[in-house]
Amino acid sequence: MYPQIITYLLNFINYQEQVIRTLLTLLVGKSMFDKPLDQPVKQEYRKLQIDDLPMIETLEKLDYRVLLAEYLEKNGKPLKPVIRRKNAKVTVPDKLCCVRCGAPSTYLYANNGDKGQYQCKVCECLFSNKNRFAKEAILKCPHCHKTLEKIKERKDFLVYKCKNNSCSFYQKNLKGMSQKDKKQFKEDPQFFKMRYIYRQFLIDFKPLSKESPKKPKVDLSRLYVSPHTLGLILTYHVNYGLSARRTAAIMKDVHGVSVSHQSILNYENGVALWLKPYVDYYPYDLSDQFCGDETYIRVNGKWHYLFFFFDAVKKIILSYPVSANRDTVTAIRAIDEVLVKLKEIPDNLSFVVDGNPIYLLAQHFFAQNDIHFDIKQVIGLTNEDPVSTEYRPLKQIIERLNRTFKGNYRSTHGFGSEQGSVSFVTLFVAYFNFLRPHASLEGKVPVMIPELEEMPHMPARWTKLIELSQQWIAEQSS
Repeated sequence: MYPQIITYLLNFINYQEQVIRTLLTLLVGKSMFDKPLDQPVKQEYRKLQIDDLPMIETLEKLDYRVLLAEYLEKNGKPLKPVIRRKNAKVTVPDKLCCVRCGAPSTYLYANNGDKGQYQCKVCECLFSNKNRFAKEAILKCPHCHKTLEKIKERKDFLVYKCKNNSCSFYQKNLKGMSQKDKKQFKEDPQFFKMRYIYRQFLIDFKPLSKESPKKPKVDLSRLYVSPHTLGLILTYHVNYGLSARRTAAIMKDVHGVSVSHQSILNYENGVALWLKPYVDYYPYDLSDQFCGDETYIRVNGKWHYLFFFFDAVKKIILSYPVSANRDTVTAIRAIDEVLVKLKEIPDNLSFVVDGNPIYLLAQHFFAQNDIHFDIKQVIGLTNEDPVSTEYRPLKQIIERLNRTFKGNYRSTHGFGSEQGSVSFVTLFVAYFNFLRPHASLEGKVPVMIPELEEMPHMPARWTKLIELSQQWIAEQSS
């Protein structure tokens, strides 16, 4: 009897839960049945096509004082200002000047009634607030030479489109469509990219601008541990991926050194500040095969993105920015950190990445700054196109790097701050580039430094690496 009552009560409780969820859905306006995901959602990237750069027509600016002097010399008399009618309905604002030659309002006609168009008597320019002469340059389609129209405003760029139906680019795409595609195009024209599109970036970022390394404010000489103890802590915490608490426990149980997990995190942040300039500006000897990818890390309970760019031959991590967003700005930063490490940018430079369109937008941004390289996108898990077939081995190399990092990162269970995530990633990159032997390099580390090779064990190498970074920063600052 009792089991039947318990079963009945459990079923009744489940029914009540469903009723409560339904009522909450009606009140809140969104489903209450879906459980929150503990993993980031992975979606297929929509194919993005990047067109060639547009033609840029620079408008000629004139000086009304020069034009007035030429008029006087040619005609023997000065050019008189505009004579206004006393009862004119439309007046020219006193502060208004010609956008082409800078002539004051006394030389401007209210040329088009109350529609806001003006004409300059000096240079004969017709203009309004939206006129072409109010712009610094005009963007034109490279195929039909018609002016592009701004159609969208995004967070980081403006989107311009050629709306000329006679454009050769549009007509070529139209003729290349099958009957099935043409029928779908009539029903849903937004499904196809038919017209020339240009994206003008609004990002305030100067490529290839190296910053001078600054001496960190953290003084490692004031730490309450010896250099050997600090080297032991970094070896356990970074090399073997032990959490701060486990590192503190092993220091107490094995070495008899009492240190709190918070102190270990503080040491991590201090050492990372000293090592980051050394890691970022070290004169690496690089190959010509670079690949990049993003992976997920947890910061303040939210998913963030770690962008890795990697020399696939020399096994050197070149770029590692952490961002809350998987966006074009971070992709630009990641690629720029690779470019500044190159002695010169080769003509055949290319990056192997996944199908994320932000890398194509980053390529377009650099092209606008006269920095050119190619993007090879490996799409999906199977080789559906020749590019994916040729470059998938490089993509698999960067995936292995992500798995190696996740093996060290997993024990942290995420980070409590942005600084903590950057510090951990910086120490991992320093360990990977300067201290970690690599099987494909015959057991050698990617970056061979004789001073580190002379050290007898890993704690001493960590200590020596810190010392080398301090000496390098002192030399660069002097």
